[in-house]
Amino acid sequence: MTLKKLYGAAGKILAVTTMTLIISLMFVQGAGACRYKTLFAFTGWNDGNEPLGSLIFDQSGALYGTAYGGGDYGHGVIFKLTPNGDGTWTQSVLHSFDFPDGDKPSAALIFDASGKLYGTTLIGGWDEGGVFQFTPNLDGSWSETMWYDHPANGYNPSSSLTLDAAGNLYGTTKVGMWWYPGGDCAYPGCGGVFELIRNPDGSWSDKGLLAFGGGEDGKWPVANLIFDAAGNLYSTASAGGTYGQGLVFELMPNPDGTWTKKVLHSFHGKDGSAPSAGLIFDEKGNLYGTTPKGGAYGGGTVFKLTLGSDGIWRAQVLHSFAADGADGVAPYSSLVRDQKGNFYGTTSGGGTEGYGTVFKLKHKKGGWTETVVHSFKNFPGADPYAGLTLDAAGNLYGTTSGSDWGDCRYHNGPCGSVFEITP
Repeated sequence: MTLKKLYGAAGKILAVTTMTLIISLMFVQGAGACRYKTLFAFTGWNDGNEPLGSLIFDQSGALYGTAYGGGDYGHGVIFKLTPNGDGTWTQSVLHSFDFPDGDKPSAALIFDASGKLYGTTLIGGWDEGGVFQFTPNLDGSWSETMWYDHPANGYNPSSSLTLDAAGNLYGTTKVGMWWYPGGDCAYPGCGGVFELIRNPDGSWSDKGLLAFGGGEDGKWPVANLIFDAAGNLYSTASAGGTYGQGLVFELMPNPDGTWTKKVLHSFHGKDGSAPSAGLIFDEKGNLYGTTPKGGAYGGGTVFKLTLGSDGIWRAQVLHSFAADGADGVAPYSSLVRDQKGNFYGTTSGGGTEGYGTVFKLKHKKGGWTETVVHSFKNFPGADPYAGLTLDAAGNLYGTTSGSDWGDCRYHNGPCGSVFEITP
């Protein structure tokens, strides 16, 4: 099906906000020392409000991300952080969404090989969200193209996109795709997986690859997809499955262009519940992820899935977050893995102050050990929902959303931040 609505807005970039704020904090966790630095604190106005997605680097070392609200029209922004020679960073707004071209971007951006940016907005346009493309121009501005689809192929996308080798885009939607035959997902549907196909003439076509049917089939996927070397896709559904607490699935392409879904694992509570983040592979093909609920104490888990010689995937809980939240609670984000095989992630709550943590999982003989790298203290950042980004030197970068105090602009509360942690 050809996409039904296309918005082009050449040169519409509003590079308006430039602000630099450095707050350096030194802290010690256990026997090691790390340096925590706030690179930028959002005011909630034109520069954005409540960043919920992870960050990405360009080739020059600049960071790019999205903020859920704020901007010139109050519907969110795309921002860039440029490193200065003195260790500070400068923030600029590349685009302010105005609702017809999208609203509430909540996921990370991705680059293609030509330097174009792609992302999703949760709502806007036809009020069902969409996918956008930003193309860099020679004068430093960016041109926007926006796609909206009929809700039969999904709407309200909340995850980042995935590119294949041919430049096609893949993503998930939490609702829509009600054409599934049977199950407990009548209108508006339980969501699914879609593909945006790049045509030779430069246009795009959309295709619904999978509609979740609820029940044991799963429902409400909100995480990004990842490919394996064979071209299969993997992700999570936040509900449904055998025990109704979410699942991990694989999509395998068929020669006729269809895809076959296989449930790799259904969560049952003690091993996690309501998975909301994407997965990552290690070099052996094992899958790792997080759940914000469940586990031994109900505060969420970090899990591992291993494929056995019998073709069955088996789950192992690497860490259950403590009942008192001291080591964090409710991890909503994907993990990152450093060159030594250590995993890092964030929890949206818990820690010494109750505003979330950055944690590390290290494999030692006999099991995995979790340590808190940083506990957030509300100001200038609190409640990290996004995953972390590693640079080549092993430094960690992330965002905080700001604590839930209502509108931060009028309550002197944090409106979100970008931070760096140097191990």
